[in-house]
Amino acid sequence: MTGLSLYDHTATSAASAVIRSYSTSFSLATLLLGPRPRPHIRNVYALVRIADEIVDGPAGEAGLDAAEQGLVLDALETETTDAVRRGFSANLVVHAFARTARECGIGADLTAPFFASMRTDISTRIHDDASHDAYVYGSAEVVGLMCLAVFQNAGAGRPTPPPERLVTGARALGRAFQDVNFLRDLDHDAHALGRDYLAVDDRSRTRAGVLDRVDADLARAASVIPALPADCRRAVTAAHGLFAALSARLRDAAPARRRVRVPTVQKAAVAARAWLGAPPRGARA
Repeated sequence: MTGLSLYDHTATSAASAVIRSYSTSFSLATLLLGPRPRPHIRNVYALVRIADEIVDGPAGEAGLDAAEQGLVLDALETETTDAVRRGFSANLVVHAFARTARECGIGADLTAPFFASMRTDISTRIHDDASHDAYVYGSAEVVGLMCLAVFQNAGAGRPTPPPERLVTGARALGRAFQDVNFLRDLDHDAHALGRDYLAVDDRSRTRAGVLDRVDADLARAASVIPALPADCRRAVTAAHGLFAALSARLRDAAPARRRVRVPTVQKAAVAARAWLGAPPRGARA
């Protein structure tokens, strides 16, 4: 490989390195994707993760204050928008994402809400129901929609909108993933970042209530996973299974400083079940 093909390959490799370093569960799930969508999903994850790191600690540890973090985030959004338009970026992760966005039809209707939610992390410390819902839409639901665009359009030649039923399922799965992560990270978010996304101490919001909502969203998502392209179903089933297992563990565990995790042997069992083609299990009622 030479020229642009070598640059494209290097950018995709850089995106793959990001997911391997940051998420064992998501990395495991992507291994179950077919070769058509797999690099594109990694490209999406890498950009999302880099943006998240600007507002979630590393930039602050490097000495950037809130205003400087906002400027860096703004610059990343501008570079992303420009790269999707022109098809090139000097930032390898942005270049990889732009290639995916152009091929799969991911536009500013999805990237703008995502960056808006990341920007919220700089300025908002305690969320109410309305700000929680807006934040989750931008930080998680649109990421699910980006993944759905990949599932539908990678390699198709011309992107087309996905069916509304799949849109609903993708948004539900993104919401479930995000709220599970909020519950897992309650202590860290409060003490390390000074944030409260769920306000579960409020009388109208309880851990059980959040988990009921999570399980309802997991059930909605499970109902449409069989309608996804065949080379995507196993990976999404595995990711769904891992978060269903986390939801069950969170329901059974008392609030604690220790982050709830799925044991490696259970992760392997979830992945194996998905690989064998088993349908996603419904969330507990």
